[in-house]
Amino acid sequence: MELTAKQLADILGGTVEGNPDARVTTFAKIEHGKEGALSFYANPKYEQYVYTSKSTILLVNNDFVPKEAVPPTMVRVADAYDGVASLLKYVSDQNKKYKRHRAWGCHVACSAKLGKKVSVGRGTIIGKRCRIGDYGIIHENVTIGEGTVIGHHCIIYPGVVVYPGMKIGDNVILHAGCIIGSDGFGNAPQPDGTWKKIEHLGNVIIGNDVEIGSNTTVDRAEMESTIIGNGVRIDNLCQIAHNVVVGDNTVMAAQCGIAGSTIIGKNCIFAGQVGITGHVKVADNTTVAAKGGIAGSVRQSGQVLMGMPAIPHMTYMRSYAKFKQAGME
Repeated sequence: MELTAKQLADILGGTVEGNPDARVTTFAKIEHGKEGALSFYANPKYEQYVYTSKSTILLVNNDFVPKEAVPPTMVRVADAYDGVASLLKYVSDQNKKYKRHRAWGCHVACSAKLGKKVSVGRGTIIGKRCRIGDYGIIHENVTIGEGTVIGHHCIIYPGVVVYPGMKIGDNVILHAGCIIGSDGFGNAPQPDGTWKKIEHLGNVIIGNDVEIGSNTTVDRAEMESTIIGNGVRIDNLCQIAHNVVVGDNTVMAAQCGIAGSTIIGKNCIFAGQVGITGHVKVADNTTVAAKGGIAGSVRQSGQVLMGMPAIPHMTYMRSYAKFKQAGME
């Protein structure tokens, strides 16, 4: 990457305040700024670094009013945090070299159909009747089961396993080691105390613009489909059980666990280690704080919940104050 302040402003729709020819070749946090680096300032608690940063260019909000001289050249944009995210994507896209590639040691079934400029890494297996869209990047040691359909511009990192018959949309990223389509945890108790396995014959459907983290598992449905909606972001080490539906643009941080047949609404936010029991519904725009546990359906949209079992945020804080007071008596 090598960009001038003027080029950055043109890419992000911003304005330059300082030297338009200032040039950067790397990124750095504002507190770790150095010559040739681009940093950004969006959080007020980091303002002290604005006046001492050694970065060459600093991305700031349009409404930022400095209290003293700012050493770096500033590029003003509507939202610095969103701007740096857009710029990182721009640089990443520029670095991608789409080309048709079949590495030595990969195996692509004769009946599989791969689109334009699909790259397949060493040790990868693509099964019978698979369909892979254009410009896909499939890294090393990936297994894609027969009959799976994958859309355009997808990136599948090393060690991913996609079971047979899955459906994956466009612009999907599956990080290393994640598993799509394993059997759900379905077992029927028997009179003698043993368990009988319930076969899972459904699949997983993943929408467009989805990102699923490393070592996350999405189980296939017993029948019909486990569904991950458009724009969903799932972090590392999460478990999505059979027949779950995750609504569009919902995000989950690491180690969340969603039990079977739960329906999650759109635009929900689950912090780390949130757990949700099975066969419940969670309303749109629900936020659950870290380690929160949903034990029943959440019917009112837009709530912020905390605790185990999770209750509204302010109720929890008042209750916690009472617990703390009781502990001091």
